[in-house]
Amino acid sequence: QVQLVESGGGLVQAGGSLRLSCAASGRTFSSYAMGWFRQAPGKERDVVAAITWSGGNTYYADSVKGRFTISRDNAKNTVYLQMNSLKPEDTAVYYCAARLSYRDYILRLREVEYEYWGQGTQVTVSS
Repeated sequence: QVQLVESGGGLVQAGGSLRLSCAASGRTFSSYAMGWFRQAPGKERDVVAAITWSGGNTYYADSVKGRFTISRDNAKNTVYLQMNSLKPEDTAVYYCAARLSYRDYILRLREVEYEYWGQGTQVTVSS
């Protein structure tokens, strides 16, 4: 069982930056692939970024490529999403998700592939 707690959301002006954190409970965090998803009002929840258990492989949605960076610190049981050059269309609730994936180098991009979810953190970008 893994519990995930996101933090770092808030209100920022367009062009600004935020860093989201997702702290995981448990001693086997390094065995989990992690993903960041977001859901805007009236829209489906979509993948934003994903990272494998080792941190060696990452994925970014086209809409955030070059602006967002996913990283993990297995010693701190934490995955991060650094968001730069934020746009109003980045406004959404951001969720982190975890999937037990030790030695699995495939990037997981679909909601159904993740077993554990955080409660979400609101990111609002004003124009």
